[in-house]
Amino acid sequence: MTKITLVTGASRGLGRNTALSVARRGGDVILTYQTRAEDARGVVAEIQGMGRKAVAFQLDTGDAAAFAEFAQRLRAALRQTWSRDTFDHLVNNAGHGDYALIGQTTEVQFDRLVDVHFKGVYFLTQTLLPLIADGGRIVNLSSGLTRTSFPGYAAYAAVKGAVEVLTRYLAKELGGRGIAVNTVAPGAIETDFGGGVVRDNADVNKLFADMTALGRVGQPDDIGPMIASLLSEDNKWINAQRIEVSGGQAI
Repeated sequence: MTKITLVTGASRGLGRNTALSVARRGGDVILTYQTRAEDARGVVAEIQGMGRKAVAFQLDTGDAAAFAEFAQRLRAALRQTWSRDTFDHLVNNAGHGDYALIGQTTEVQFDRLVDVHFKGVYFLTQTLLPLIADGGRIVNLSSGLTRTSFPGYAAYAAVKGAVEVLTRYLAKELGGRGIAVNTVAPGAIETDFGGGVVRDNADVNKLFADMTALGRVGQPDDIGPMIASLLSEDNKWINAQRIEVSGGQAI
């Protein structure tokens, strides 16, 4: 039976690359987007062009009050498109970059980071647990910044650290259902994330490239295929792990 993967924040960046990588490996995809409806439709079209099935839903992963209604829409789509009541993989990818030194971080910035990157992951996963098939997989996205320290990233890294702890607890509590849960922690990547700072700022790009063993920053194609591989049967025994995908950053 074809596996169905739900990827949040998949209209662009790493989420888009992950969704396409899953489809290239023969999977079907449900993707969410916050505001980029046209981009999301483009991803759906690319996946369908590969002969796979895909649907897209609008979802603000920082708005936990919207999750119950999203689950209802998802349940209806599963029945209509796949004649199923469950999906197989959840990739909690959606997020944003908001960076400031500790002394300059506002409460608004902090709360939004928590709502999207931690509270949203926690309660969206909770809401969708009845729809995830036994033997399925959950992948939570973290960051290389939880292992190293870089000025201006304290709040962002802290909420990602919370996700890493949550991952281990999810793995423990869902083990009885055969659901494996892991964290993928990318290093610096050239996308539009955080205003495209790594991609567009040559000094920042060089800074991270120089501290990476393989001598460059990452590309989306360094991450999406890895996540798709982690979801495959080849890696069914990997569980409760933090897997850094950074080319050897800051080692």
